[in-house]
Amino acid sequence: MTKPAPKEWIVGISAYVPGKAASDDGRPLIKLSANENPLGTCAAAKQAMAATAADLAIYPDPAATKLREAIAAAHGLDPARVVYGTGSDELLHLAASGYAGPGDEVLFPRHSFAVYEIAARRVGATPVVAPDRDYTTDVDALLAAVTARTKIVYVANPNNPTGTMAPRSEIARLHAGLRPDILLVLDQAYAEYLEADEDDDGLELAKGAANVLVTRTFSKIHGLAAERIGWGYASAEVVDILHRIRGPFNVTSGGQAAAAAAIGDADWIAASRAHNRRWRAWLTDEVAALSNHGLRAVPSKANFLLILFDGRLTAEAAMKGLMEEGFATRWLGGQGMANALRITIGTEDQLRIVAARLRAMAEAA
Repeated sequence: MTKPAPKEWIVGISAYVPGKAASDDGRPLIKLSANENPLGTCAAAKQAMAATAADLAIYPDPAATKLREAIAAAHGLDPARVVYGTGSDELLHLAASGYAGPGDEVLFPRHSFAVYEIAARRVGATPVVAPDRDYTTDVDALLAAVTARTKIVYVANPNNPTGTMAPRSEIARLHAGLRPDILLVLDQAYAEYLEADEDDDGLELAKGAANVLVTRTFSKIHGLAAERIGWGYASAEVVDILHRIRGPFNVTSGGQAAAAAAIGDADWIAASRAHNRRWRAWLTDEVAALSNHGLRAVPSKANFLLILFDGRLTAEAAMKGLMEEGFATRWLGGQGMANALRITIGTEDQLRIVAARLRAMAEAA
């Protein structure tokens, strides 16, 4: 051996590929590929972050006290059981690090967030993919895939990249069907886009169950993707394990201040949700009008739309055509959905251009 050898399970990882921000020839594009908030960031968060600039030489609060208290106040939680991370991605990885390893299995539905497989392989566990039901989480298929080796079940709800939603009754049934030693991780990155009666009650489950971890993010509706801030809620025992292995000072002072302000701005959250609801429905209708050309939108509860191309116009060609128009979208060929394109719900002007271009390409194909 003449050089360091990586673990064999690390070599098996296909690195996460972020959504495009530039064209193939390097031109900057309007990003409708990463599910960011098209309205930006609320003024309160910007002001709170700017106010921390005088203390750049000082480490951030390692306990993120004010941020945890703000999260707890917004959701009726115990601040001692709130854990925070460098985006919710860190928490998803920490769950695998804390509860799975070589010889264990990590289970999730087909067409799930790509990080789940990476998190499993990173710790030497075996990723297991359960069948979906028309791009939606199939609880029966998940339960049928559980074995004695299963340690973690990941479910994104709403799901990324499909936008589909499992109702609270199905999440409750899934939890009830799992052994108590299996950690159920409910990834709720898009939960703030739901109406009140659509919530899957994941946080309520986590309040009373010892084996449920809910993760959320400030990258989506709160418009703080650049700061990489996530949070989670679980039993005191699970939170203790995650704290043991998370990065120290993993959320910056500016990020903590901005996030605490953002979660308290109910008007901004409501305005962002309303914009998303209106223009997601509009784009869904535009795609439905192209059904005779083989286009179909998967029903979405998130801030994006998954469009299936089963006619003469392919998803890859649509992605390239929109790139020529100046837009970055997410073609999912690398995730086993070569016929699918995920498009973030952008501004009205952006979506009108995108819809017109899709129509022109579909009619010309």
